[in-house]
Amino acid sequence: MTDSHGVVVRVPATSANLGPGFDSLGLALDLYDEVEAEISGSPGVRIAVEGQGAGELDEGEGHLVVKTMRTTFDRMGFAQPDGIALRCRNRIPHARGLGSSSAAICAGILAARALARGRGAGDLPDAEVFALATELEGHPDNVAPCLAGGLTIAWTHQSGAASMVKLTPHEDVRPVVLIPDFRLSTEEARGLLPKDVPHADAAANAGRAALLVAALTQRPEPDLLLAATEDRLHQGYRAPAMPRTAELVRRLREAGVPAVVSGAGPTVLALTTQETKDLIAPEVGTDWHIQPMNVDPLGAYVRFPETR
Repeated sequence: MTDSHGVVVRVPATSANLGPGFDSLGLALDLYDEVEAEISGSPGVRIAVEGQGAGELDEGEGHLVVKTMRTTFDRMGFAQPDGIALRCRNRIPHARGLGSSSAAICAGILAARALARGRGAGDLPDAEVFALATELEGHPDNVAPCLAGGLTIAWTHQSGAASMVKLTPHEDVRPVVLIPDFRLSTEEARGLLPKDVPHADAAANAGRAALLVAALTQRPEPDLLLAATEDRLHQGYRAPAMPRTAELVRRLREAGVPAVVSGAGPTVLALTTQETKDLIAPEVGTDWHIQPMNVDPLGAYVRFPETR
């Protein structure tokens, strides 16, 4: 599909919240979607989807990568091309709490920026890429690690602008994701959250989130990670929408595994160490896919394929 004018963008899966860090903490994982994009000479949109979402996703202007590319072209002042061709190799499960929509948004922005730059358009600095991704996604906790890699802390200023800091988790922290055979939309999960929470719960989460940053960036201690991943702000309220997830988190934590809901769920994330990694399998049924992962250190990656 590609020629010398094409671009390939690889974007990682992400896990947001990490328990107490609601809408602020995120982790990039070494599971990737890859988008191959070009401005084509023929009008219209051509999309080929392989893997996750094949046969389900919109294959026209409604595709999230295409919509994001169009928005990015407008933001850069680049004339909308008549034709766009995409090949999407999707490995990130959809509607599972692993940042598939953030990955699509980041891929679309970076692909459009690279294509527009190659045709003499003005630049879109990295800070504006992050700002646009946050605007389109609605919150920065997934787009931050998707773009930057590693462990990120993201926050929104009173002006509405978002910022982030990237940290490097200790190499002995090994994420394991437990992916169920059912889905849950972020909108449904967010709709269960109350407008107000008890002050004691907010204070407890603030302390746990701060502790979690320390627990993830120093040599990990299982007891410290277990305490640091306790949440009172969102997981309990969302439990009725995913009772199997809530039950698995409970069982794993009772076994000593620092387990949390990944993003809005229903995937479970366990932040394991050498001492706790073998405690997972006995608590997990056959309808969960256990997938050990590494932390992706780099985030989104753009390359230009060789001319064919």
